[in-house]
Amino acid sequence: MNSVIKLQFLIKFDTKWLTDYFNIEPKVAVYISIPILLFGLLIICYISWLITKKLIVTSINRLFVKTKITWDDILIQKKIFDKLAFIIPAEIVIFTLPSILADYPTISKYIVTFTTMVVLLVIIWTVIALLAVINEIMSKSLIFKDKPITSYIQVLNIVVYFIGGILILSLMLGKSPLYFLGAMGAMTAILLLIFKDTILGFVASVQMSVYDMVRVGDWIAMPKYDADGDVMSINLSTVKIQNWDKTITTIPTYAFINDSFKNWRGMSNSGGRRIKRSIYLKVSSFCFCDKEMLTEFKKYALIKEYIIKKEEEIKKCNSSLFNEDSDEVNFKSLTNIGIFRIYAENYILSNPHINCEMATMVRQLDPTSQGMPLEIYCFTHDKEWAKHEAVKSDIFDHLLTIASQFQLEVFEEPSGRDFRSLSAITIQKPILN
Repeated sequence: MNSVIKLQFLIKFDTKWLTDYFNIEPKVAVYISIPILLFGLLIICYISWLITKKLIVTSINRLFVKTKITWDDILIQKKIFDKLAFIIPAEIVIFTLPSILADYPTISKYIVTFTTMVVLLVIIWTVIALLAVINEIMSKSLIFKDKPITSYIQVLNIVVYFIGGILILSLMLGKSPLYFLGAMGAMTAILLLIFKDTILGFVASVQMSVYDMVRVGDWIAMPKYDADGDVMSINLSTVKIQNWDKTITTIPTYAFINDSFKNWRGMSNSGGRRIKRSIYLKVSSFCFCDKEMLTEFKKYALIKEYIIKKEEEIKKCNSSLFNEDSDEVNFKSLTNIGIFRIYAENYILSNPHINCEMATMVRQLDPTSQGMPLEIYCFTHDKEWAKHEAVKSDIFDHLLTIASQFQLEVFEEPSGRDFRSLSAITIQKPILN
């Protein structure tokens, strides 16, 4: 109140000074004094902003730089205090302008309203920057690193913009904020339609966080969207995935609730990465092992003990079931496919890159038109893609090559060369006859 009286006194003094020294009529002196006072007000506002920015803000920034805490450095990067410096001159205008333009209440009212709107915009601007600071701090924290913090911050941004927009509209139109809330209640259906993706994304983000479905850094595969790679970020509306070919796929957040996807986090957190691949062997190459074959197979250290042990078991079994005069077809015998299966299993178990504490086996699957699949099922210690593939390739390089030593044939589709060879043999046969 005292400041208003002082300003009115200054206006009258300024008008009197113009009237006395320049012989200007009082009415004209009022019109001249108002621009002078407004110009002086602008200078005061600029000086106050300069003092706030150069002295107070700079001092705070220097103080925060010297501290060992890292989050205050982010406040400086986002220029939070620089934004707040605009509030001081705006408040000076709000409190002093009605006195300067006391004879023009309408103009004063519009300017004060505009200045108040500027203050609101600065506050909204500052709050949004603070939310960005919170997002950056929490994203770097180990506790919240794998949580969709960005989605929640974006929701808060929308709330801030919504509240700020209502307050600005209420100032512009001179209505209560409750009036606009009531009007928007009648437009609920339209608002739901406009913000459909935002609402679905927010609900999906909450479900993903509560049920721990997807985290930043997870390896996921989503064939519907041709996505296979690491999750880069989870936002309110989209999830960014960097595929292994370095391309980036953007998927709507709500798609992770509506559609199926594969998350490889369980593999990453386990003790190994799975190998599950089959060797297709021709059934026609399976046979019983004679003494010569067993003698040859005993040279392999991985199956020598197994063959000796099985020979003793078979000998006891055959002697108890049949006489020496019985036909050999009635006797039990080892097979080349059975011995090869044990060899493959022992070979995998002896591999230092295989985690033997996890499921490890070599099994026969149902025969197909391409032969009988002999499946290798195990886990490598190394979960890195390149190292895992190298271990898997070494295993199958060896098994595919050594299969012929057990008189087994690996199935492959006949090629053009095979058909040409067959044609040549067919043509040569009549000539030889």
